[in-house]
Order: sequence, then C-alpha cells, then structure tokens
Amino acid sequence: MIAVVGATGHTGKRVSADLLEAGAKVRVIGRTADKVQRFVAKGAEAFTGEVLDTNAMTRAFTGCAAVYLLVPPDQKHPNQLAHYAAVAESLATALEKSGATHAVLLSSVGAHLAQGAGPVSGLHGFEERLKRVANVNVLFLRAAYFMENFYTPVTVYRSMGFFSGLVKGDAMMPMIASRDIGQRAAKHLLALDFSGKQIEELLGQRDLTMNECARIFGAAIGKQNLSYMQAPAMMAKPAMMQSGMSADLADKLIEMCKAINDGIMAPTEPRNAVNTTPTSFETFTAEVLVPLYQGKPPAD
Repeated sequence: MIAVVGATGHTGKRVSADLLEAGAKVRVIGRTADKVQRFVAKGAEAFTGEVLDTNAMTRAFTGCAAVYLLVPPDQKHPNQLAHYAAVAESLATALEKSGATHAVLLSSVGAHLAQGAGPVSGLHGFEERLKRVANVNVLFLRAAYFMENFYTPVTVYRSMGFFSGLVKGDAMMPMIASRDIGQRAAKHLLALDFSGKQIEELLGQRDLTMNECARIFGAAIGKQNLSYMQAPAMMAKPAMMQSGMSADLADKLIEMCKAINDGIMAPTEPRNAVNTTPTSFETFTAEVLVPLYQGKPPAD
C-alpha cells in the first residue's frame, strides 16, 4: 500500500493516477471525501483527514510501505514558515509511528537555503525534520519553478491586458510541469529505489526566461508582440492580498522571487539526463495555458 498526501493537488493527482494505473494499492488522502472519489472509482482506498492531525495521519500511513508527502498550501495563514514547520512535524511524527519504510517529499530547488527563499525555506525545515526520522528512507524531490505558476499571469492578462510577475524578465531558470513531478514521484514510490536520505533535483525540459515564456504564450494566442513586465513588489503585494493571500505569504513570495532574481535560489547540480523532464513550455502552453486563457478550467 502507498499513501498519497494531497491526492487531489497538482502533483498528487498524477502520483495517484500513475500508481493506480500500475496496479498498486493506493490510499488517497484528502481533506474531504468527495474530492478523492474519482480515485476510489479506480480502486483506491480513501482516507479523509487534515495533515495537522498527527493521529489521523498516523492511521493514514499505517500499513503502507511508502508515503508521498507535501505541504498543502494555506494562503491565509499569517505565518507561512510556522505553517510549514507544523505540517512537517505532524507528518514526520506520523511517519515515525506508522511503520512505513519509504517516503518521497515534494520539495523545491532552493531548499538548501535555510532562510531568504520565502516558502522554500520552509521546505528546508521539512527536509531537516525528515532527516531525523530513523529507519525510513526518504527522497527529497527538489522541483523547479512550476509552470502552473503561470495560471495567475494568464488570468490577469485575460482580464486586464498585461502579462507580468515578480521575476526579472531576463532571469534564466528551470521550469517544470507538475505532471512530470508526479510521474517521477510515482516511479520512485513503485520501485522503492532509494535509501537513506537522498536528494533528486527535477529541472524541467529546459531553462527559460519570463520574456521567452511571454513570447511563446503570445504566439500561441495570436499575440505575437506580447511582452512581459516585471511588477514592482510594492504594487504586487496589495494585489496579492486582494486575491486572498495573507500579508505574510505575499511577503514570502516576494522574497522567493528576489532570491530567484539574485541567482541565490538555483539548482545545485548541472542539468543532465536524469534531472531533465519531458514536458516543454510549448506543450504546456498549448495543452493548459491556452485553454485557461479561453476561459476553460485547467484539465485534471
């Protein structure tokens, strides 16, 4: 049995689907039962519980050989690093008590930074907590910047006519589609091919800049001259809070983007065949961003 935390999220849904397709026994964990029913229909066992409920998570992980771990977002939490620390403590404690032997954590490029990387520094703390879990093999999947982060710029462009973000237009960085993260996590959870505490970076199909992404998206929607604008932090923060984020989350995301702009939040290894994944930004644009721009919800 393999347990999947956040089974309906960007990566969790791909992990769950791939595991089920491979014939594995899967326990999908979600906050509400209705959201995991599509996996139950395919043979999964459902478990409803909150990640901060350590006793519930212990029951969810018990009887499982492996667990997929992540921090579900809480955009309204007034202290993001405290939220990450609380989730890490709850899930690590549950893992210790459960008898599971393997776990894969959704982490991030930049998680080697204890501070200065926004929410990613919270993942540093999660990794450090899991390193103290005895007798459990843990793989830290340090994923690149999610292509799904373009949902907001595309939605804003659709309604307001400009395409912007906090990252510098010419900052080169790796970008990855969450489907590729889920696929890789499922592969490792099936094979249990890691031991001790290991790090694996996932850097997407290639490095890109925001300027290049704007050109690719613009061409796909027939706007050949679409350009990218770097938004000043002082203007972006009120808009982020108006969308429902806490002031602290807005500050942490601004900090993360500054770390990217300064070249601090970057991969620790060169690109190679193992850390390169298949989905190009062109493919993601055609299959996800263009339909989103056309007013269709992102496909599951």
